[in-house]
Amino acid sequence: MGMLRGHTGPWTVADLLALPEDRTTRYELLGDSLVRSPAPGIRRQRASLRLAMLLHTAAEAADAPVEVVEAINVILPSGLVVPDLVVADDGATAEDGVSVDAEGVQLVVGLVSPGNRTVDRKFKPMLYAEAAIPHFWRLEFDPAPMLVVYELEGGRYVERTTALAGAATRLDAPFPVEIDPAALSRR
Repeated sequence: MGMLRGHTGPWTVADLLALPEDRTTRYELLGDSLVRSPAPGIRRQRASLRLAMLLHTAAEAADAPVEVVEAINVILPSGLVVPDLVVADDGATAEDGVSVDAEGVQLVVGLVSPGNRTVDRKFKPMLYAEAAIPHFWRLEFDPAPMLVVYELEGGRYVERTTALAGAATRLDAPFPVEIDPAALSRR
């Protein structure tokens, strides 16, 4: 925390990556502004883990040359974000680093937080689209779990489908997978 208070001037990606690891807080750089978020709660962590396992299994079944990673730093042209899940090209994750470049990312998944709804629904998708990440999924929890699936088209995300709780929905990109949002966070 002392490093945060002693920082002067605008934040850079290098400044952020130089911070010590902190499992209680996520730090992101949106433009030159440092944004701090608390670590996700149990429901979000449960859903993130289950979705990561589902995506990993589907990617392997499709023999897709990708890796599914939770909460990794993604370097964008306009800063650094920490999506809940990332599907990245194998080459983008070949080194044991702390970040991946947006060029190597095929899919980002955001799990909407009660305190960050506007950022999760509007601002981050705009940054992902600017970085030309082909696929974006947003998992909502309230009033019932649902997964909204977007694809990049003409520099903007276009909604392709919404997977509703209680029904298995087949998605074909970036590889085939079947998802029931209700199963992701159910205890």
